[in-house]
Amino acid sequence: MTIDPAVIKSSFALVEPHGAEVAAYFYRNLFEHNPSLRGLFAAHLDEQQERLWAALGALVTHLEDVDTLVGLLQELGRRHAGYGARPEHFPAVGASLIATLAHFAGPAWTAETESSWAAVHEVITSTMGTALAAADPSPTAG
Repeated sequence: MTIDPAVIKSSFALVEPHGAEVAAYFYRNLFEHNPSLRGLFAAHLDEQQERLWAALGALVTHLEDVDTLVGLLQELGRRHAGYGARPEHFPAVGASLIATLAHFAGPAWTAETESSWAAVHEVITSTMGTALAAADPSPTAG
């Protein structure tokens, strides 16, 4: 899988007008398919939805600026360690992200688009996962 920045940016431009609705859909999808993850989040998701939307926008904006992107993802990984996130949660998050983007992109969503976003998710998982493991104070981390 290869990241195609043009595909990522054009597909994000299709979902961007839906803003907060995208983030709300993401969490509904995540919890519908992974109810055990609901306990990792606050009862009210408004602020979390805003942070998710901002993080997605930053990711797309800095997609080709590797140093900035890595720094953003490392910071997210460190913060998520404090929330109880674990590497085994990443596939569920990735599946919900892909499902959400596909939903809002509609018929413009293609196999190439999905493949490129899956490659982006691999980078997110790898970078955040490394930072999460380094920040995790539990004795089993590592």
